[in-house]
Formats: sequence, C-alpha cells, structure tokens
Amino acid sequence: MIAAVKRWHAAFSALLFLSWSARAADDTGGSARELARKAAAFAGRGALVAVSWRNLSSLDSAATSVARAAFETTLQEAGVRISDIAPAADIRITLSESASQYMMVAEAAKGEERQVWIASWKRSAPAAQVSGGAALEKKLVWEQEEEILDLAFPATEMLVLAPSKLTLYARANDKWEMRQAAPLSPPKPWPRDVRGRLRVNGKTFQASLPGMACSGATAPALSMDCQPSDEPWVLESGSRALLLANYAASRNYFDGRVVTQSGVRKTVPPFFSAASTEDQGRTVWLLAGVDGRTQIFDAAFEPAGAVSGWGSDIAGTEARCAAGSQVLATRAGDRGQPDDIQAFAIVNRTAAAVAAAVDLPGPVTALWPSGGTSVLAVVRDLRSGNYAAYVVTMVCGN
Repeated sequence: MIAAVKRWHAAFSALLFLSWSARAADDTGGSARELARKAAAFAGRGALVAVSWRNLSSLDSAATSVARAAFETTLQEAGVRISDIAPAADIRITLSESASQYMMVAEAAKGEERQVWIASWKRSAPAAQVSGGAALEKKLVWEQEEEILDLAFPATEMLVLAPSKLTLYARANDKWEMRQAAPLSPPKPWPRDVRGRLRVNGKTFQASLPGMACSGATAPALSMDCQPSDEPWVLESGSRALLLANYAASRNYFDGRVVTQSGVRKTVPPFFSAASTEDQGRTVWLLAGVDGRTQIFDAAFEPAGAVSGWGSDIAGTEARCAAGSQVLATRAGDRGQPDDIQAFAIVNRTAAAVAAAVDLPGPVTALWPSGGTSVLAVVRDLRSGNYAAYVVTMVCGN
C-alpha cells in the first residue's frame, strides 16, 4: 500500500552503487558543511543549484533546521547559489539513521553525471528491549487470489472485503464455505492502491472505502447498502482509543485532518496508519507518515517525538505486556521483499521491542486491529502470488 514510498527506497539503494564516499563527522552541522563543500565543488563556483530535503530519521525539526542552515551557508560561502530556476545541478539531501548513527546522504546530478556522498555521526544508544516473556503468534485464516482489504468475524461467520465484492462465509465441516457475496460498485474507479476497513457489531457491519461508505447485516441474509461518501474513517486502537481521520479518496493515505475522541479537530501531516498506546501512563498516538517517519503525538495531538525503523503499517491492541500497552509495526523496507511484524512499547518517547518479530511470506498490504489482543495482517504471498490473511496475537509472559 505504500508503493510510491517504497519504490523511492529501492531507487535510493540503487544509487549507492554509483560513485560515492562516506566519512564520519562530528555532528549534524559538521555533516551538512562537509557535504555542502563536496556539492559546491561538483556544481562549480557561480553555479545555480536546486536543493531538496527528505527526513527519514527521528531527528526533530530543530536538528533538521541546523542541517539546512549549515548546508546553505556553506554553499553560499563557496560561491554557489540556491535556485529552482534553471539550476545547473540538482542536489537531494536525505537524513536517515541506523541503530548506532545518523546519516546524511547527498545525491547530486548534473547532466548525465551523478555523485553520492555520505556523512555520519554517532547517535545515542538505542532503547533496550523490554523484558517480560511476551511473544507474537500468527495464524493463517484465509487466502485468495483477489486482494484482501480487510477481514472480520461477525458472530460465528467471516466477512472478506475485496475491491470487487464483500463475501460472507460460514463454518462447515471445519472449513469456511461461501454463503453469499455482494458486489461493490464504486462511484469512481478505485485508486491504484485501494484500501478498505470493516467494522462489525454483532451481525451488523460498516465498510469504509475510498469515496464510499457501506452498511449492512449478515442475518437473516447478507444485505449491504453503499453510498458515495467523504465521511471520515473510524480508526481504532484496541478498545482504548478512537480517532476520526479523513481519507484521501484518490490516494492511499489519510490526508491529516483528524478529530480526537474529545471532539478536538487537528491537522497533522498525512499518514498511512495510526495506533494509540501509553508512555509512562499517558496516552499517546503514533502516526506512520507518508514521509517514512512515525511521529508521536500526545493526548492533545501535539508533536511529542518520533520513531525510526518502522514501516507504514502500525496497529494497536488491548494487550498489556511488560506493564504497558503495545503497538505492532511492520519494518521499513522494500515492498517486494518478505515483511515481518514486531511489538513495541513506547518508553520516554522511544520505541522498545517487547517481543521477537514474526516473519511473513511477503509484504504486508494491510494491518488492522482485529479485536482483543490481535491484529489482522494481510500479506501478498511471494510464493503463491495470493493474498493471505493472518491473525497475529500478542501473548504476554508471566
């Protein structure tokens, strides 16, 4: 579901095979000045250059402002001017990180010539794993050729939401057998990476889709009514917290307009998924942004930190292991590779792993809370080519 972002990562990785050099610097400003001097020599004195920035690290706005100021000042001192109008060279700066260091990568292009330079500096020690004997267990519950947007269990039945239809299954002879299907007719063609969310209450359900909302029941027979809609989606995080979020119908993410449980309206950066948890007893929300970063927001939805190394899919559960609640997250990486899911606690605005990751046979295309201590993970199985739905359950130790 994050094809554009992950394709960028693949392109970035390919760039590293070009001519590049890496060197350790002392800090953010030192790294920026070092790369600016190389960029200036590459562009040539008196040249106009276009500069763009991308922050894939947990560095806050103050640190990135320091980097920008140091980079631009050093360019100007070297006789290079920044301009988007007819630039002689394009320079893209990316801030990223590993477990032990921050990295600043400069990608420069001038005609057919390409150069990549990397500077790095040490970061504080990563958060230790929280002990507690917790574990994640996965169970395959359904597999099919058509993409699975969401899956839910009303009473003793199963609903499977796909781009073309909603299908009701019933258990018979220890197998799921199809009972009925209701076609979906969107008011506009689905976007390329279509998403959908099911919410069930007994034998009634609601389905949120891009530009469309449906409601219906599974008894006495499957019935469903769908209407064009731009109403916000309800994002749950276990049973602890709810968030209303406006979905960008022509895209595959939420546009940043949210309403909290207390009715407060906020505008935050666009995001793919959201989860709520606790940090030292205080409620926090985590939003997996379209820029590749997961930001932490306090209960008033004011920025309170950031998490690095996570993918675009996160979900909360009702599990309370290691004296707190957990968030399940995919890892950052290429969409064409197998994924995994890991459970984390937020401690002092830092993510700490509380259980070993569970491997999956392909990239995760959807991750939603599934009630209680479980989440639903939909995977595009790279072995079969089918879409597979797994229930991943958080199991706390003693």
